[in-house]
Amino acid sequence: MQLTRRLIALGVFAALAAQAAVVYKWTDANGVVHFSDQPEPGAEKVITSSGDPTTNTPTTSTRSTPAATPPKPKPTDILPYTLLSITAPTAEQTFVNEPISFHLALEPTLLEGQTITWFLNGAALTDQAQDSEQFVLQNLGRGAYTVSATITDLASGQTMSSAPVTFYVRQPSQLSPQHKNN
Repeated sequence: MQLTRRLIALGVFAALAAQAAVVYKWTDANGVVHFSDQPEPGAEKVITSSGDPTTNTPTTSTRSTPAATPPKPKPTDILPYTLLSITAPTAEQTFVNEPISFHLALEPTLLEGQTITWFLNGAALTDQAQDSEQFVLQNLGRGAYTVSATITDLASGQTMSSAPVTFYVRQPSQLSPQHKNN
């Protein structure tokens, strides 16, 4: 009698294991893939079946519901710049008693709703236009300087920055022969 019960239980288990299972698969706005036994908007219906209860392999795939609203734009969609680089001054360039030109190479050009902020030694240059890709500074004191530029999207607050460039300003010594009166 017990043998018969065990065989019946084993037969029921085998029948259940051989049945197809329905699983819903979807990807959220962050790109994370989810699986569930409950349908979600835009989820893909995956039917699994297997004769071996330890492996469930997808056999067919169909859409169960219409596609959800498009995902939110990725950061690269908001700031689509392929080139953001300071081309002047060049790295390690030295200036002696001359105006210094700054230039930002930007592709594509600055988009509407986005601004450029220039930084000199980590401090924002607030007197420069917020969309200026180039400008000139005069009378910088002697020393080492680091310049960088940051693009900010005003709607999202997202930023993208150039690599910093270090340059030097030197001024002739007052003891230099150039400064002696004849």
